[in-house]
Amino acid sequence: MEPKILKTLPSADYELIDSGNEEKLERYGKYVLRRPDPQALWNKTLSENEWKNADATFGADKKTWKKRNASMQNEWQISFDNLKFNIKPTAFKHTGVFPEQESNWIFIKEKIKNAQRPIKVLNLFGYTGGATLAALSAGGDVTHVDGSKSAITWAKENAELSGLDKKPVRWIIDDARKFVMREIKRDGKYDGIIMDPPSFGRGGKGEIWKIESDFLKLLEECSKILSDNPLFFIINGYAAGYSSQAYYNALKPLVEKYGGQFEIGELTIQESKAGRLLPCGIFARWFK
Repeated sequence: MEPKILKTLPSADYELIDSGNEEKLERYGKYVLRRPDPQALWNKTLSENEWKNADATFGADKKTWKKRNASMQNEWQISFDNLKFNIKPTAFKHTGVFPEQESNWIFIKEKIKNAQRPIKVLNLFGYTGGATLAALSAGGDVTHVDGSKSAITWAKENAELSGLDKKPVRWIIDDARKFVMREIKRDGKYDGIIMDPPSFGRGGKGEIWKIESDFLKLLEECSKILSDNPLFFIINGYAAGYSSQAYYNALKPLVEKYGGQFEIGELTIQESKAGRLLPCGIFARWFK
């Protein structure tokens, strides 16, 4: 299967200005942030003086942001294709949104809108809710699962900002595998499943997640909660050392009986200045 390269292009509220030397320079709304990115193994296009003008830089201590702009707010809002996100730079260098997922959000919205029937979606490892917002905005009924209470709170904030908090959504603080196992017992069914499994993580009660030992088990369990007429299954990957082909190989046997199509490839962001693509993750998705 020929891998695809999905691109997030510059927009009114987001752009990747430059990248290189294991860093990236991004604009989120009115503020420019400088932070590490190990994928940027090339040279920067812009001068160091231009990089130094960033409103905030993720510090050398790898724990805190150093503000150059003293008036910079601790949180602010941006918009992606009519979805709104609260940006809050964290001690883990994250901002609360993964712009490279924009292609998946568009895909989810199109699939649900075109289905012309009620669609139930399960978003596992849902974090701050980009995929959840996309599904809700298209009319989906969403169950959002994450082991972090703070991530769930943040996702709820984003839903409220986007005017989607009154839509049919369940917010579940739980370990992904434990939740799916309970859904199997309850005969819960979903037309779409989305997952962003980390390489390592902890569930709501301290459960340990390791992708090498838990990923395939979770996939097999998820196959038991697919509806009789499922619409899509999306896996996103950020764990180093894995490929989209590996995710396809794991997913294919679970959905073959439904027919449909597969796409695999890379999630990237295009620089606004030089036009280079920054690789940000991988994906495999099945759909009808």
